[in-house]
Amino acid sequence: MSSSTLTTSTPKPAGRTRLERLLRPKSIAVFGGSQAAAVVKQCRKMGFAGDLWPVHPTKDEVEGISTFRSVAELPAAPDAAFVGVNRFLTIEVIAQLAARGAGGAICFASGFLEAGNDDADGERLQAELVTAAGAMPVIGPNCYGLINYADGALLWPDQHGGQRLAPDGRGVAIITQSSNIACNLTMQKRGLPVAFLMTAGNQAQTGLSEMALGLIEDERVSCLGLHIEGFDTVDGFERLAARARELNKPIVAMKVGRSEQARKATISHTASLAGSDAASDAFLKRLGIARVDTIPSLLETLKLLHALGPLPGFTLSSMSCSGGEASVMADSAEGRRVRFPALKPDHYARIKSTLGAFVAVANPLDYHTFIWNDEPAMTATFTAMASGSFDLNMLVLDFPRNDRCSDADWWPTVRAFEAALKANGASGAVVASMSENLTEEHAADLFAHGIVPLQGIAEAMDAAEAAAMIGEAWARPVAAAVGGAYAGSEGGGAPTTLDEAAAKSLLRDAGLAVPAGRRVASVGEAIAAADALGYPVALKALGVAHKSELGAVRLNLRTGEDVGAAALALLPLGFGLYVEEMVLGGVAELIVGVTSDPLFGPVMTIGSGGVLVELLKDSATLLLPAARGEVEATLKGLKMYPLLQGYRGRARADVGAAIDAIMAISGFVSHHADAIEELDINPLIVCGEGQGAWIADALLVTA
Repeated sequence: MSSSTLTTSTPKPAGRTRLERLLRPKSIAVFGGSQAAAVVKQCRKMGFAGDLWPVHPTKDEVEGISTFRSVAELPAAPDAAFVGVNRFLTIEVIAQLAARGAGGAICFASGFLEAGNDDADGERLQAELVTAAGAMPVIGPNCYGLINYADGALLWPDQHGGQRLAPDGRGVAIITQSSNIACNLTMQKRGLPVAFLMTAGNQAQTGLSEMALGLIEDERVSCLGLHIEGFDTVDGFERLAARARELNKPIVAMKVGRSEQARKATISHTASLAGSDAASDAFLKRLGIARVDTIPSLLETLKLLHALGPLPGFTLSSMSCSGGEASVMADSAEGRRVRFPALKPDHYARIKSTLGAFVAVANPLDYHTFIWNDEPAMTATFTAMASGSFDLNMLVLDFPRNDRCSDADWWPTVRAFEAALKANGASGAVVASMSENLTEEHAADLFAHGIVPLQGIAEAMDAAEAAAMIGEAWARPVAAAVGGAYAGSEGGGAPTTLDEAAAKSLLRDAGLAVPAGRRVASVGEAIAAADALGYPVALKALGVAHKSELGAVRLNLRTGEDVGAAALALLPLGFGLYVEEMVLGGVAELIVGVTSDPLFGPVMTIGSGGVLVELLKDSATLLLPAARGEVEATLKGLKMYPLLQGYRGRARADVGAAIDAIMAISGFVSHHADAIEELDINPLIVCGEGQGAWIADALLVTA
């Protein structure tokens, strides 16, 4: 873990938080046996300059330091304590520390709430622990603790692979909900400078978002990485994201749970598309927190954010002396938002003038081996390439292994790239196709040259995309707070599913675009209703979910005779019929659905609608309330959006009316959030320009 850094800034005093003394202690008390001894050993090894106070009832010394028999004997209230005793004694020690006025404690012991139903004492003990702590911050239980590499303060009961941050250095902060992942992270050899590493454990009293807020206030922290299994509170993460933006300290998260099934089985299409992970993804995007899927991508993204901060956009350049590498780089951008834009004619000419006639100029660029180890020639080519105002310039460069080979000929390439970046005021990264081909020592050297060392092509793409996503999010106004957790009805009864007639009546009365329709109970009533509404009409069986699959809907009925025959066939399928004006001139069908998430409140899904909705899986998720710009951007991000724009000569759709309809649905749900469990509109038929967008089917589940 190098203390190198590319960023320079005027240091600001660390903000005071409830965790100030715990995170940056000047005195540490330790309780327990081997784990407590390990904490003392690691603090001394790392050069902690504060006081170390071992507490043990029988031992006279721990790691050569005289012990105290109890909390009461300590010379003062410690800023931080590592409590490494059994779960029952932990509660006693925490109570004594709180009474003494300690700054906070790490609770190492397990056997609390994480033990689940197999341990009847776990839940009770965790509640007692929280009560014993009172206002004193407690991290855990069931956690390894905290490593402060900036001050050499380690409340950490084991070996680790990190090193002390230089006095004037900056580094990243990382919080993980897994102690073993934290141990592994300390062993990384990627050159990532780390200022703080923290484990969250059970979050019995102090949640992930509060820990993160405490860390980003430190002037020595450049950015934040999170491993998230679950969010502690919505408003806590909203405060964290807002403060991170104020401090210009970007956040990247590895949120696990993409493989989770939808949180419950329901009768609507929406619930099958909008599981809790989709809501989590929408929440992180709303906050401007980038999301990655793997530990290597988390580390590479942190390196990029530490060095450069958010990227202003998604455009990349790539240079390599291999056509194969250029092809791999190009392929790696497929399906991503980051891209390698084609070179403009004048830019092409500048690059071409620096290379031989046999070199095909493009982006990604294979500059061939003709100029390898010719530093002036490489500088000219790299400078010409980096003059294209790309958001990030990449140089693919795998270093030879130093135990068997020499890397001497590689450094002219690095110096040429450094000169090109400086000449253009551009940002750049060296990308090794294999992580082992860019060592920790190489990474430190590249950082010193003002170049970000990235290991792995896919990971480099993840990092660039994440940094650009944060830049894009920070360019927008701060999003409104999400709707919040679903409160439910006062009676707490079972949800009630309204039939289509009742659901549409409520939506129509609220001013939403619903075609005129009537509930009927017989063939005669159906014909009379159709005559009154005007032909053509649609006829549906009420009380039937997924009507198309069961043949419970008939469309485009143009005569009373057609209506009568259809009514006779549909009456046995449900509990009455619904006759409705036929929506004509449809260009495309959307699904607009809302489910109530227990953490985030109303969650809206927008996607390609109709009978193939679950097969196509062309959808996106928003948290409510959503701004009109968010809805428009979501529509534009769908694969089916070209249909709305008049794909291959088709009629253009009334996109404005579609957005109006979605915003009206959002408003209706927000107004009745505590009463609505689920709303499924499929399809929302979007007609041609000037003809509106209409709710053709609706399913409403009330709490």
